[in-house]
Amino acid sequence: MASDTELRAVPGTEPRRAAGSGLARALLRRRELSIVLVAIAAFAYFSAGSYGTAFNTSNNYHILMQYLAPWAIIGAGETLLLICGEIDLSAGFTYTFVPFAFMSFYNQGLDVPLSLVLAIAVAMGIGLVNGLIRTVFNLSSFITTLGMGFFLEGMTYIQSGAEPTTPPIAGGLADFMGGWRWSELVWALVIIGVMQVALSYTKYGVYAQASGGNPLSAAESGIKVNRVKVATFVLTSLFAGVAGLVDQVRVGSFDPTSGGNTMMFMAVASAVIGGTALLGGSGTVVGTLFGAVLLAIIQNGFTLSGVSAYAFDVVIGIAVVAAMLLNVYISRLRRRYLR
Repeated sequence: MASDTELRAVPGTEPRRAAGSGLARALLRRRELSIVLVAIAAFAYFSAGSYGTAFNTSNNYHILMQYLAPWAIIGAGETLLLICGEIDLSAGFTYTFVPFAFMSFYNQGLDVPLSLVLAIAVAMGIGLVNGLIRTVFNLSSFITTLGMGFFLEGMTYIQSGAEPTTPPIAGGLADFMGGWRWSELVWALVIIGVMQVALSYTKYGVYAQASGGNPLSAAESGIKVNRVKVATFVLTSLFAGVAGLVDQVRVGSFDPTSGGNTMMFMAVASAVIGGTALLGGSGTVVGTLFGAVLLAIIQNGFTLSGVSAYAFDVVIGIAVVAAMLLNVYISRLRRRYLR
């Protein structure tokens, strides 16, 4: 009778086991694995239901894009901030304010392109102020950006007179800024792709994760932690401003009641559901995209199936907690099998 050693030496046996083990390890390394599987399951469920015919149409896919694109764009910035151990509660109000900053410049006689550039500069300035207050005065980002959110909300109503306005953007520029049917989705995918590459393959990504995971050790190793955080606040506000311009140009109206806390919470929920750790140090921008996809599928599916809109908030609450629990479980598996 062959010994255990001889059995393990049978050609073909060990490679198959190694291949299976290698696949499991590869899957565990993907932080966004769980949310991808859940998103696929949700898509399959609504596609196969009695409302599947209405769900699987080009028009409905466009509606899904309208939901997920601004959440994913702002969520990209929130993901980077969460990885740094910070958060921006003013991002939804930046989304609303920047289009009216653009209108303010335009009404002063500046042309559309210059007004857009200055509005984007305003968005970045908001992030710069948030970052400097956080790092120079060591005030928590929660308090800093909460105050900024109230400030921007008030400024939006002052500038707009609490009335919506039609954006003076037309032609090819309008198509580029959101007027084309799928341009908002292209904006989201480009931003997500660029920031995931930056997070995974550049020094900025390493510094951001180190700054959030262990700020003291990062500083002692020579990383300018405060500079990294200020830069990330600027990026988050930039993305929020871009999302506000692109999304509201698509709608054809700058609305002072749009965005706000709802937009911010959906962006943060996308990041958290996508696997970003609230305590900092880890996360992926791609995971945030899939988090936004899942939330868009659920909201759209509920609408088609006639479920009350109030139930959507219940599902979001459950999804955030469930996602965190699942991520904790997968993290434990990762530590156990990837040692």
